[in-house]
Amino acid sequence: MSSERSTGAARPSAPTGTPPAADEHAPTRGETSSTKRQARTDPDETHAETRRPPTHPVEASTETGRSRAHAGRVPADLRQTLSLRDAVPVLVIAALLEAGALSSPATRPFDHVLVLAGSLVLVVCRRAPLVALAAATACMLLYSVRADPGPSATFPVLVALFAAVATGHRVAAVTAAVAFLGGGLATDLADALAAGSGQAPQPLVEATVLLLGWFMAAGVAGIAARNWRAYLLQVEQRAADAERTREEAALRRAGEERLRIARELHDSLTHSISIIKVQAGVAVHLARKRGEEVPQALLAIQEASGEAMRELRATLEVLRDAADDPPGSGLDRLDDLVKRARDAGLPTTVTIDGDRRALPTEVDRAAYRIVQESLTNVSRHAGPASASVWVRYGDDNLLVQVDDDGHASPEDQPVPGVGLLGMRERVTALSGHLEAAPRPGGGFTVRADLPLTATAHPAPTRERPTPDHPTSDRPALDRSASRQSAPDHPTSDRRATAHKEEGPSTPPPSLEETA
Repeated sequence: MSSERSTGAARPSAPTGTPPAADEHAPTRGETSSTKRQARTDPDETHAETRRPPTHPVEASTETGRSRAHAGRVPADLRQTLSLRDAVPVLVIAALLEAGALSSPATRPFDHVLVLAGSLVLVVCRRAPLVALAAATACMLLYSVRADPGPSATFPVLVALFAAVATGHRVAAVTAAVAFLGGGLATDLADALAAGSGQAPQPLVEATVLLLGWFMAAGVAGIAARNWRAYLLQVEQRAADAERTREEAALRRAGEERLRIARELHDSLTHSISIIKVQAGVAVHLARKRGEEVPQALLAIQEASGEAMRELRATLEVLRDAADDPPGSGLDRLDDLVKRARDAGLPTTVTIDGDRRALPTEVDRAAYRIVQESLTNVSRHAGPASASVWVRYGDDNLLVQVDDDGHASPEDQPVPGVGLLGMRERVTALSGHLEAAPRPGGGFTVRADLPLTATAHPAPTRERPTPDHPTSDRPALDRSASRQSAPDHPTSDRRATAHKEEGPSTPPPSLEETA
């Protein structure tokens, strides 16, 4: 099964050349799709989402905004528990009102339906407060008009009003209170006028003022409950933020310590091992030049020093990667990387071959950094060009290839650059293979083959020196020092010849003159 995702402008057919040699089938084209999740920002909504503790700094920051946006909501599992607890007081209210209705001679059969409906609807006041408020207000107002039960009919409305205010529906609560009080007052005034009194009796005025006070108390209690719940959420969020800050500080200190150790190793061990390697190489070279037999101990020293140098390079690169690479610097961010390249004016296409899946952390970061460095080199040195990125997921390896159709000056000589050096170190630390060379038809190709099963340092093998790569056995320099002593040549990263770093090589002939 193979799939392809394309990002950016259409890939030109001629300049960029043919697909990678490892690809046996022509890929199909498609478009990248992403699912956007929009967080709700209304704190008054009543629908809740189950929260889980964040496990990652980025995810934690997302949860922070989500928690603030959901202030005032009740989690789903807690909501079910509260519904069971609410059933008992609701049944008590319904039983008391029904007992009062049964004892009243003015109660008719339909009034019992109104009492039960207006009381039992309170079970959903936490899940659907507006529905509970509207139903309780309508049922109890109609019951008050029909049977005149007294202040007891106000209890369900007060409970529903409290729930509505606690969830932020203040306007609906005020509307329901005005409707209930206004409807009851209008009915009582109409009865008084029908009786011929001509004015509202004193008990009616006192009862209306008393009910108004009850409604105001319910509203104030709802506001207090809402503020208290928001305060608890804020305290919880502050605790989570403080914990996350401590974790980030610990990670930062660990990264600084890694960099310090890397600098110490580079400044001390690299120099000493380099001297041992050079001296052993000079001794071997002089012995062979004189026709003498080279002692096995001397050859062992030469090979062991080369192995130590390679392992030290890989160790330094691992320490730098652990400190420099933030979490999430992997192929899952490839789309964002290509988008930034396109925004910078570099038309770029992406081809994914094979089943996209999770990769070992070291391989994932190395692949992302190789693509990032390659696109950066194209933007800086290739002039007007387009680039294509191929990523192939194999059973036991990951193939990454970046091609471009830019043109460098033909008189430029191949000069190894710091960017290619960093890519070589990453690939070497993973026992992989890197090729970086100009294309025959113009442009440049960077191809990395990363094994998925081996993430340890590679076993060194013997390799003869080549004129194209005289610096294969030199110690890996610190990046900042390299930039200060040898600035990047405009075409340094693009004109480097293809190479392999598979083991220590013998010292160059010029060492005899040094000796």
